[in-house]
Amino acid sequence: MNTLFQVKLQLVSQINFVIIKITMYKTKKILRDKIADRLKAEWPVTTDEIDLVSTPDEKLGDLALSLAFPLARKLKTNPRVIATRAAELLAGLEGVEKIEVAGGGYINIFLDRQNFFDQKFRNLNKSGLEPEEKKIIVEHTNINPNKAAHIGHLRNACLGDTLARCLVYKGEQVEVQNYIDDTGVQVVDVVFGLIELEKKTLTELGKMADKFDYYCWDLYTRVSRYLADHESAGSRKAEILKKIEHGESPEADYARLVSRRILQAHLATMNRLNITYDVLPCESSILKLKFWDKAFTRLKETGAIYYLSEGESAGCWVMKLEGEEEKEKIIVRSDGTVTYVGKDIAYQLWKFGLLGQDFYYEPFATDGSRTIWISSGEPTGYDVHFGGGSQVYNVIDVRQSYLQKVVVQGLKSLGYDQEAAKSIHFSYEMVALSATSLADIKVDLSDKDKKRSFLEVSGRKGIGVKADDLIDRLEEKALAEVAKRNPELDESAKKQISRQIAGAAVRYFMLKYARNSLVVFDFDEALNFEGETGPYLQYTAVRLRSIFRKFEEKTGLSSQELLARIARSNFNLSKLGSEESRDFWELVIYASYVDEEVLRAIATLEFAGLAKFTFNLCQKINGYYHHYTVLAEKNEELKTFRLKTIYFAHEILNQALGLLGIQVPGKM
Repeated sequence: MNTLFQVKLQLVSQINFVIIKITMYKTKKILRDKIADRLKAEWPVTTDEIDLVSTPDEKLGDLALSLAFPLARKLKTNPRVIATRAAELLAGLEGVEKIEVAGGGYINIFLDRQNFFDQKFRNLNKSGLEPEEKKIIVEHTNINPNKAAHIGHLRNACLGDTLARCLVYKGEQVEVQNYIDDTGVQVVDVVFGLIELEKKTLTELGKMADKFDYYCWDLYTRVSRYLADHESAGSRKAEILKKIEHGESPEADYARLVSRRILQAHLATMNRLNITYDVLPCESSILKLKFWDKAFTRLKETGAIYYLSEGESAGCWVMKLEGEEEKEKIIVRSDGTVTYVGKDIAYQLWKFGLLGQDFYYEPFATDGSRTIWISSGEPTGYDVHFGGGSQVYNVIDVRQSYLQKVVVQGLKSLGYDQEAAKSIHFSYEMVALSATSLADIKVDLSDKDKKRSFLEVSGRKGIGVKADDLIDRLEEKALAEVAKRNPELDESAKKQISRQIAGAAVRYFMLKYARNSLVVFDFDEALNFEGETGPYLQYTAVRLRSIFRKFEEKTGLSSQELLARIARSNFNLSKLGSEESRDFWELVIYASYVDEEVLRAIATLEFAGLAKFTFNLCQKINGYYHHYTVLAEKNEELKTFRLKTIYFAHEILNQALGLLGIQVPGKM
């Protein structure tokens, strides 16, 4: 049995292999092939054995090769002798300036910087990465459609959307799903409240004004308290649940109206953060098309679930959990209703294309030129299809880890071991609000909660901050700053910029912490234009853009003409002073690690590293720009070279910002 240490060691080994394989991806791949071709004439080496790693100091070169050590063990000779001979064989290697032997047998490689920079510049905006899967499904957001989205939901959506962006950058075919639990107990609670407490008719609900999601937020909290105080009402709630699951009117009609209206509100909220989806699979469609019935039959046939005739769970169908003695998970309740995890097993089978059946679909919303489709349980006339992935990421908070294990076990029990291995739970910790932020939004708190340094969200208790309220407050603060800095702008432009700044503030804050860290959101920290924040990244990009705009105004060149002039520049790096040569190379090499950071993020499902990379890139760009004049440089050849360097870094910064989902305003 693997120990925790062994599991960690195995994970680190896998990650290191990925990093070694893809650091400065194309450059290393080409070099590894060339090195192997030179060395295999003398020694039995393969390309896979050529491990190129970055050196800790540029004085030691750009890359190091440690092949001499394992080869010396095989040949029972001195590694420095092998390293010396290898250096001779590699002399004159294209793309390499020089090779040195160091220590007991390390081979240090100094790249041809002129050649490296020219190649990287020519291949700007071309990822060196390659797809590995037929199709990847990323399921995220998944807010119960019974109330307004809150701040905790934003972390899920930001993580899931960034993962999808990184996978697309890698070249994968990605399908983004947002599962809609429109028949679950949370929707049932709201329907119960509308029928039993509010006495609302469907006609009255249809006429209700905006902020329906806010209205349901308050109602959901009130229903939770009512049900806790009136145990006898539980039977009516159970009746409503069963009728909704079976599509019976009027309860099912209430559930559809509530879920669809709130879903529209959720999409609008996420759109404010530049987040969208391909398809919205609904639980009601799973039930209508009897996806669960198919899965249920298979699970019974394999013995993965079994019926209990006695005990606390008598009348239920349960699954015995692997490695947990005497522990059983209820899949079907004694009243015949299916638990969430049961329906999720059926959903997971569909995502992998294992049910032999698809939903029907109809358009639900549009996001620019993109259509967001929603599932239907009845023919719609649209010939579109989704699902059938070869790998699936389920972005769900860490509290759902147990249920995700049950879903994976369901796949295994049906003999789908490969799919089970590629069913990945992307877990993360919860979000809380700092005391100052709570005071800023004026959340109604108990005396006990007022004394806490931060407060976690609980929709059932009505504790927390609605996502739209949070974004509204951020936009309000950003607008004040934009108006102070750019009073000449018209109001619509100021509001547009403030929306982009607020979105960047939220996204970067949600991404800059390790996913298993509790995030305590603070307004002032998130909106700071000078700290490690989204607005700081935007400000750097805006400043760089202004350099080119000023140059165009000064020279009368168009953007295309300026780019052509920069691209034609063939400045000899030997003309640079030693200090500028070092700073230039440090910036170019660091920017070139964007592909590595993307694959590291995908391999570890940690986006804090990508966020930190983008922040550090901004700092290096700002340091270079502050230290070396660009527009005021008298030497035209050197000026164009520095513009080319800034342009290169700016383009990679824009790539990184795009991966983080951060938009760049015209001004700040």
